[in-house]
Amino acid sequence: MKNKIPLSSLPIGAKGEVELIMVNGLLRRRLLDLGVVPESVIEVIRVSPAGDPTAYLIKGSLIGLRKIEANQIFVKQL
Repeated sequence: MKNKIPLSSLPIGAKGEVELIMVNGLLRRRLLDLGVVPESVIEVIRVSPAGDPTAYLIKGSLIGLRKIEANQIFVKQL
């Protein structure tokens, strides 16, 4: 599908719909448990002062992801 971008490229305040998760293993299971599943909406809340990690709001939970992890989650910007 076109228009898929890495989650890490969304600006603060933007929302995206999860389309593809390219993470494997325990991290994948943890992300799925937190609600990072296809078709869920995720919003960029803030970036740490050092630039990594970034806080995301998904299904009422605030989670922090490093850029290397967010690069493996692809979204469609809303």
